[in-house]
Amino acid sequence: MEHLALGWVLLASSLFGTSATGSKRDLDAIKEVAMDMVLSSFDDQYQGCSRMMEKELEELNRTEFASPAYTEGWRGAEQAVAVLAYTAEGDLYRQFNAAVREGGRSREHYLQSFPFKTLHFLLTKALHTLRDAQGQNCHRVYRGVKGTRFTAQLHQTVRFGQFTSASLQKKVAQSFGQDTFFFLDTCYSVPIQNFSFYPGEDEVLIPPFEVFKVTNFTRDRDGNFIHLRSQAARSTYNCEFVKGKGSQQGGPVFSAQVRGEPPAPSHGQHRACTLRR
Repeated sequence: MEHLALGWVLLASSLFGTSATGSKRDLDAIKEVAMDMVLSSFDDQYQGCSRMMEKELEELNRTEFASPAYTEGWRGAEQAVAVLAYTAEGDLYRQFNAAVREGGRSREHYLQSFPFKTLHFLLTKALHTLRDAQGQNCHRVYRGVKGTRFTAQLHQTVRFGQFTSASLQKKVAQSFGQDTFFFLDTCYSVPIQNFSFYPGEDEVLIPPFEVFKVTNFTRDRDGNFIHLRSQAARSTYNCEFVKGKGSQQGGPVFSAQVRGEPPAPSHGQHRACTLRR
């Protein structure tokens, strides 16, 4: 039952992500964005406080349903197939990731102004649970972005600072855009194709707390090309919502550095990653 519930959360994330690649963004002028560690991201991994957070969900849902996007989207997640037409046009995922990127400006900002505490916790827990169940494997993934040309410095460490989705075919990534094209070796992402509305894309979801090292950056008239290699997982926050409520956890969370080598891509088994904005 736990995996079924987590599956609905992941299915919802893939559904809500479809609006991020809609025609509205096609009309936007290309902008340039420098990659960094996104220190304003809310990157809680909830290590040591999952049970306490689960007890808080009922009250959180009562307050967070005040958000129209959250209300519509969360009810859609419970009946995802039946309301596909509505969720595909929803704005939840766009609002969610925008909030995640800025939700960690301060603990006070998270507690008072971050409107997606329930979804953030459940999606983070889903990734941890599925990663444990599937094995903690590294993946070679690709990511195509339209409308934004990201820049990076060689050997710089960066994060996406949001939940970033993935899919199987390299051509799929290219079809989402080539203003920036990423080549990533990721070791904290989770394959979610079994929970995705688009299983043919063989999606992989990258968490906001995964740290990458820039191993190459090139640019030409057609776009920018960034190669990233997983280094570790790093969070500024941990168990922020339940601090002072009995949890002994808190403070930054650092993983051990990734051991071993991320796999080289094998012919015919490339994975493609598309940024859900």
